Amino acid sequence: MMSGQCVHVRVPWCALTWLGAPADLLTFHGVRRYELERSCCYSSLLLDEERGRLFVGGKNFLLSLSLDNIGKQEQKIYWPAPVDWREECNWAGKDINVDCVNYVKLLHHYNRTHLYACGTGAFHPTCAFVEVGQKMEEVVFRINPSLMEDGKGKSPYDHRHAAASVMIGEELYSGVATDLMGRDFTIFRSLGRRPSIRTEQHDSRWLNEPKFISSFWVPESENPDDDKIFFFFRETAVEAQGLGKATYSRIGQLCRNDMGGQRSLVNKWTTFLKTRLVCSVPGSDGSDTYFDELRDVFLLQTRDRKNPLVYTVFSTSSSVFKGSAVCLYTMNDIRRAFLGPFAHKEGPNYQWIPYQGKVPYPRPGMCPSKTFGSFESTKGFPDVVIQFARHHPLMFNPVYPLKGKPVFLRTNMDYSFTQIAVDRVTAADGQYDVMFIGTDVGTVLKVISVPKENWENMEELLLEELQVFKDSAPIINMQISSKRQQLYLGSETGLAQVPLHRCSMYGKACAECCLARDPYCAWDGTSCTRYLPNTKRRYRRQDVRNGDPNTLCSGGEHRVAQRKLYGVEGSSTFLECIPKSLQARVSWTYKKLADSPMEEVSRAKVDAVCHLTFFQELHLDDRVLQMDRGLLIRTILQHDGGVYQCHAMEHGFSQTLLGITLDVVPSSSSTSLPPSLDPFSNLDAPSNGHSVRKGRNRRTHETKFSLRAPRSVVEW
Repeated sequence: MMSGQCVHVRVPWCALTWLGAPADLLTFHGVRRYELERSCCYSSLLLDEERGRLFVGGKNFLLSLSLDNIGKQEQKIYWPAPVDWREECNWAGKDINVDCVNYVKLLHHYNRTHLYACGTGAFHPTCAFVEVGQKMEEVVFRINPSLMEDGKGKSPYDHRHAAASVMIGEELYSGVATDLMGRDFTIFRSLGRRPSIRTEQHDSRWLNEPKFISSFWVPESENPDDDKIFFFFRETAVEAQGLGKATYSRIGQLCRNDMGGQRSLVNKWTTFLKTRLVCSVPGSDGSDTYFDELRDVFLLQTRDRKNPLVYTVFSTSSSVFKGSAVCLYTMNDIRRAFLGPFAHKEGPNYQWIPYQGKVPYPRPGMCPSKTFGSFESTKGFPDVVIQFARHHPLMFNPVYPLKGKPVFLRTNMDYSFTQIAVDRVTAADGQYDVMFIGTDVGTVLKVISVPKENWENMEELLLEELQVFKDSAPIINMQISSKRQQLYLGSETGLAQVPLHRCSMYGKACAECCLARDPYCAWDGTSCTRYLPNTKRRYRRQDVRNGDPNTLCSGGEHRVAQRKLYGVEGSSTFLECIPKSLQARVSWTYKKLADSPMEEVSRAKVDAVCHLTFFQELHLDDRVLQMDRGLLIRTILQHDGGVYQCHAMEHGFSQTLLGITLDVVPSSSSTSLPPSLDPFSNLDAPSNGHSVRKGRNRRTHETKFSLRAPRSVVEW
């Protein structure tokens, strides 16, 4: 029988049935997109590697999808709010279709047979146990109406309010607003056999208008009594009151075995502490630029389960300076901050300083266990410890990122980071943490950090930029499966499944594969394929650190692609050339042809011309402009006719990407040209559409997506 007190609530009959509502599955370049009619807002994703299922919570629906293909073997549960709850919500002035519905905000594994799901329930938070079966082959996915309960303190009332939670041993730890107006914020323990417990109510020193981001369980030692729960959130900083209303990012900790106080802080946390999480860029003038808006957190597990790496995504709150950053933290630095001085303030007109007095024993924040002391329960803590904990939840020292700066940074872009997932990959020259970063325009950045002279001096390397959601919907959830090498993403409008790598798209030459510097991929002698560290192949080539094809690749002639364009004198034309690498530097050379502009130049003649050595560097001016995606000639003159070569330079390696022969047609002759020589039939003009790039070499233009100017992105 399920533990925890169950409250019977009314459930519509249709919530327990299977629905065949049509779902839309779109597959494009390896990306599978899933959209469900009459639903949205897929903010809850839960991986079940053992069953091979992806559980999803959205608007009025619970979904069970295949991890191998989200469009196959789908199962649905329709879970709306009862009609009278919706009507009551509507009478209160809320939108009947937007607010007065059930948004699933919480989804966890409860035990081997059930999930635990909570939703807003039209401003009546409700939770349910979802049966998924005991065995993998069981096709079970249903809600048991007798096991539904009140969701207050677990799910927010309003779907716009952020919440974070973690389920450990059938106990739920949640950071959430517990009232209708969204003013009473708490970190709350529920379910399980231990008593419910929460943070101090209406005390801004504990929580001050927080927005909860994530929550994790991290063991402290081999003794489970030392286990801690960490909450990541941002809030209005009490220590910055003299500077106006400032937002700080926080990490909070509490002991899993906290039972509250005996006479003070009864049913309240006695081990709760918090401190600032700093992500900043040092300035040349000695001042730092801070990224104060924490957006997402990812724990990368290591061989030592007590010391995972903490990857975080931040953005700026300033309207003047816009940027996003990824900062990396270690558990050692986090623990060091919580063992440092407490923040103390004598009175309203005093400054915050490190506490100078005697800290009581056991030190506030320590868990009652035999590892670090003799106390068996927080109820046995002396009153002086409880009182100190009540008045000093804030630490003075913040947590700084590894090496004191972000591992990846983007400023003055038309997007912000929203999500992050990380995969640790073993390459030929070491291990690399591949970061997948979601944005608010529906793209995913694939990034690694590569050592320059040594492992202390790192270079950020953007491998790819992927347009996942065509409607540019912000990515609001991201889950990664290293086992299946897949990335799963949720947005307001749909779901997507993205492979972590597509090595075949890096070209058909050793140099192209090497310059990709993708730790997933290597040249095997004939093609760019998945690198597997445990297999031995004689001709396998990979160099993520240097990406030097001069050393790794030899032999094999590089064939330069050739194109023929016609341009009318006095008009404009665009010579498109897009390097496969996002890091490549492009240059152009030019060779004048003596042929008549009306003479058809044979392929053999073009090939011969392109191998001549007296190409000259192209002179650029206001009329001839080099753009991100090619060469723009604003006004074609007669002497512009000739052969143009596009070159890419990267890491000291140069290669010619493309040869374009431009024939200039006199304006007086353009009206009499046959259709085969129509000057606009082969003209590659810059599109105002949506520019997409796969990896290092693929772009297409789709004119129906013209809301934003073209950017170097990839559509998988």
